[in-house]
Amino acid sequence: MDELQDVQLTEIKPLLTNKNARNFQDFDCQEHDIETPHGVLHVTMRGVPKGNRPIILTYHDIGLNHKSCFNTLFNYEDMQEIMQHFAVAHVDAPGQQEGAPPFPSGYRYPTMDELAEMLPSVMTHLKVNSVIAIGVGAGAYILSRFALNNPTLVEGLVLINVDPCAEGWIDWAASKLTGWTSNLVDIIMSHHFSADELTDNLELIQTYRLHIAQDINQDNLALFCGSYQYRRDLEIERPIVGLNEDTVNTLVCPALLVVGDTSPAVDAVVECNSRLNPTKSTLLKPGKLAEAFKYFLQGMGYIPYVLISHLSSDSVPSVGMTRLARSRTTSSSSITSMDSSRSRNNLNSLLEGNALDNQAGPQTLEVSC
Repeated sequence: MDELQDVQLTEIKPLLTNKNARNFQDFDCQEHDIETPHGVLHVTMRGVPKGNRPIILTYHDIGLNHKSCFNTLFNYEDMQEIMQHFAVAHVDAPGQQEGAPPFPSGYRYPTMDELAEMLPSVMTHLKVNSVIAIGVGAGAYILSRFALNNPTLVEGLVLINVDPCAEGWIDWAASKLTGWTSNLVDIIMSHHFSADELTDNLELIQTYRLHIAQDINQDNLALFCGSYQYRRDLEIERPIVGLNEDTVNTLVCPALLVVGDTSPAVDAVVECNSRLNPTKSTLLKPGKLAEAFKYFLQGMGYIPYVLISHLSSDSVPSVGMTRLARSRTTSSSSITSMDSSRSRNNLNSLLEGNALDNQAGPQTLEVSC
């Protein structure tokens, strides 16, 4: 693959429908409960694997499940070109799927490492040889660990709000102090949204709050959150080209990293990018996420290059739900960075703009979520 470029950052949030309704319907799906070394995983399959081609595998963040995190994106019309080429397997973390029963008393929830160790069993059950994986937050961490443990099984990664670090002492203390005055829903909301965002769009925030509080078993959710809180460092480091590419612990597949300028995960994602091979990693400034994903797949040789038409600026389902206020790309591998003072849209509106900035020097991929 040609060298990938670092580009600017934007806000990435889970998906909602146009009118913020909690309606994350599955279409033409098959559900599987798959036995693994660390318990049963609920997996929802869309489409049929295409020969030896990889499938797309998704993993959601805390406070969400596959429906609330990914369905609006995959139901969006501009993703249908991708869906013609790939089957999709949505993984729900144990106990997080819709209607999941509570775990029995004394149940020990899998660690982050164990959640990653469950995924090869999923691939065996589905009879697939490799995946292109998309993860958000905790799901991005799990998929990164999976790729480190099984590099031959993962052909590409899209990591949204990934944090490669173990929770530090300050973070741990802050979470404990927060826990004295906040409930689980409040803590998860602060994981997804900045303080400003929590007051900027009350209707959207209330939709998330209701989903987290009412659609997911709260005891199960607390166990998943606890597992993520006590994650260990991914222990990846940037290889030195020509010296230790074959021995250093890092991701070997192409990786597309996405984060929002105001997201609590900005510093963590920039840190993750600084540990990756700069010829295989990209920091993304999104507009349309579907377009970004198409470019990523085209770069891997799976979708023939077609000039992607500019989408309308009407409000549509989106992953990135705020405008980029300014660039904060500061990683040591950055090739180009351009500040912008664009105004913020409604959190659930589609970002308009050209697919590529027409600027002198290296081009910056700019797509709308």
